[in-house]
Amino acid sequence: MISQFNRFVLSHIKKAELVGVVMRISSFSLVSWKGPASPFLFVWIFNTLDAVLLTWCSVLKRDFAYTLLNTFWIIIGIVGIIRAMNLAH
Repeated sequence: MISQFNRFVLSHIKKAELVGVVMRISSFSLVSWKGPASPFLFVWIFNTLDAVLLTWCSVLKRDFAYTLLNTFWIIIGIVGIIRAMNLAH
């Protein structure tokens, strides 16, 4: 099952990466436009999902630099989600 999904992603990798990049641009644009009124939990979840998508693509492409970068964004996203939910002070 995973192998089939990986083949599907690889055959559409440019589109998947574009979706991830547009998601990231959208989330940061929302914060820029709305400032403190931004729905921060939504933004962190959305940003973390795009990092998961982009990490998956970079792993399939065997691109270590982007795998490292986007894995970092997943970790930062998890911290952001925890903070936006007021679970950590």
